[in-house]
Amino acid sequence: MDLRQYAQLARKWLWLVMVCALAAAGAAYLVSKNSPPVYQASVKLLVNQASSANQVNLAYQDILMSQQLARTYANLLSDRPVVEETARRLNLPTDERTLTRLQGSISVTPIRDTQLMEVRVEGENPELIALIANTLPEVFIARNQQFQLGRVLGLKTSLENEIASVQEDIARIQASLASATDDLQRQRYETSLAQYRSTLSSLVNNYQQIRLAEAQATNNVVVVKPAVVPTTPIRPRTATNTLLAAMVGAMIAIGAAFLVEYLDDTIKSPDDVNRITGLSTLGAIARLKDASAQRQLIAWSHIKAPEAEAYRTLRTNIQFSSVDKPIRTLAVTSSGPSEGKSTTSANLAIVMAQTGQKVVLVDTDLRRPVLHKVFGVPNNVGITTALLAGQDGDLETYLQPTEIDNLFVITSGPIPPNPSELLGSQRMKRIVGQLAEAADIVIFDTPPALVVTDAAVLGRQVDGVLLVADAGGTREQALAHAVGELQKTGANVIGVVLNRLDSRSRGYYYYYYYYYYTDETGQRRRRTEHSDGNGRGIRLPWQQQKAA
Repeated sequence: MDLRQYAQLARKWLWLVMVCALAAAGAAYLVSKNSPPVYQASVKLLVNQASSANQVNLAYQDILMSQQLARTYANLLSDRPVVEETARRLNLPTDERTLTRLQGSISVTPIRDTQLMEVRVEGENPELIALIANTLPEVFIARNQQFQLGRVLGLKTSLENEIASVQEDIARIQASLASATDDLQRQRYETSLAQYRSTLSSLVNNYQQIRLAEAQATNNVVVVKPAVVPTTPIRPRTATNTLLAAMVGAMIAIGAAFLVEYLDDTIKSPDDVNRITGLSTLGAIARLKDASAQRQLIAWSHIKAPEAEAYRTLRTNIQFSSVDKPIRTLAVTSSGPSEGKSTTSANLAIVMAQTGQKVVLVDTDLRRPVLHKVFGVPNNVGITTALLAGQDGDLETYLQPTEIDNLFVITSGPIPPNPSELLGSQRMKRIVGQLAEAADIVIFDTPPALVVTDAAVLGRQVDGVLLVADAGGTREQALAHAVGELQKTGANVIGVVLNRLDSRSRGYYYYYYYYYYTDETGQRRRRTEHSDGNGRGIRLPWQQQKAA
C-alpha cells in the first residue's frame, strides 16, 4: 500500500475518526464536568538513623539503614492500625467501609536515594485531608516510639536487675575479703571479686547501648514539611481527559478502519480488477446520487452529466478493445445480481446510438427481465417468441423502437421454463447472426454469470463479453470465478466496467487520469483522440471510416 492509498483511506474514513473522537471527547468532558473535585494533601517525613559517638566510620552504613527504614516505614504508615487510630483521633467513623475508603485514599512513597518519604492523602474535603495527612505521621511516630521503647524497656529492666545483683555479690565478696585471715582464702576471694567486676563492666556497657537505642528510638522519624490545605483539585483534569479521550477515540476508529479494509475483499479500483482478473477496466461509472435512479437512462435524460460522459468513454474504449475485429455483438453480464448490468446495457446502447449507429438492445435475461420497464415498452412478444417461431419468424417484427433515435429494443417476451437451452440453441445462434447483419451493434443483457449458465452459453456466440462489477460490492473471488467460468466456455471477455464507483475514491481518479490527458493548449481530452500537434483532436482511421 503506497502513500496515495493511505491518503485515500484516511479521507474515506475521516468521518468515522471524527465521529469517534468527538463522541469520546464529549463523553469524557461530561463525565469530568459532573465528577466531584478531588484534592490532595501531602506531608514529607525524614527517617534518621543516628550514629553512635564511637562509630563515626559507619556513617554511610547508617544512611543506608535510614533508607531501608524509610521503605519499611512506607509500608507501615498506611496499615490498618495506624489508619484506625488516626480516624479515632479525628472523631471519624471507624466502621469497616469508612476505614477501607480512608486506607485507599492514603499513599506513602519513599523518595529515591534519600531518607525522605512522602505521605499523600486524597479526598473531596480539602480541610479534612490536610488534617488526616498531618495526624497520620503523629500516630505512626507515637506507635513506633511505643514499640521501640517497649522492646528496649524490657532489656533495660533486666540489665538493671542483673547489675544490682552483681553489685551485691561484689559487696559481699569485699566484706568476706576484709575479714579473711588465711592467705589461701584471701586469694580465692580476690579471684571471685575480679570475675564479678568483669561481669559488672560488661553489663554496664550493655546498659549504655540500651540507653543509646532508647534515645535513638525517640527521634528517628521527623516531619520536615507538614501538609497545608490544598486549594486546587488534582482531579478531574477536564482538558487533559477530553484530549486523551479524543485521541483514544480516534485511534480506535483508525484501528477499526484498518480492520474493515483488511477484511474487505471487494473490488474497489482498476488496480484490483487487473490484479484479480488480468483484464482492463474499460469504464468507471460513478454512483448515481439518487438511489432510486439506478435504472435511469442518464445518458439520454442528462446528456451532459459526468455519468453520461463516463458511458461515452466506455463506448470508445470498447471500440478500442478490438481494432482488428470490431465488436458487433456484445453480451453484458455480471458475477452476481444487482450489480447494475441492465443499467449499463441500456445506457451503453444509448450512447452508441447517439453516434448514428443502428443499435439493437436484446433482453436475454429470461429469468428477471427489466429492459421493457426501463424503456417503457410492452413485453408481449420478444426474444423467446422469436426463438419459438423458428425460421419462419421475421426479426424486424420484434424490434421495438424507442424514444432514442437509432435504438431498438427486443424484450424478453414470455419467460420460458428452460432459458439456458433456448439461449444455447442453434436458432439463437442464427438470431445473433441475423441481428449482427441488421444492425451496427447488438447488445445482449444477460443474467449474472455465477447464478446461472445463460451468460456463459450466450457468451461463446457473441464477439465479446463485458463484465460489470459493483465497486465496493463485488467480491474479488466472485469476479475472478465469473471471468474463469466465461473463459472456460470460450467467451471473449473484453474487459470490466466498475459500476457505482464513488467519485471521490482513488479508483475513480486513477481511471480518469489514465484515460484522459491534457494537450498542449491545456484542454482536457480523452486518450481515444490523438492530437495533430496544434491542439486539435483528430480521429483515428477506423473512426473516420465509421463516421463516413
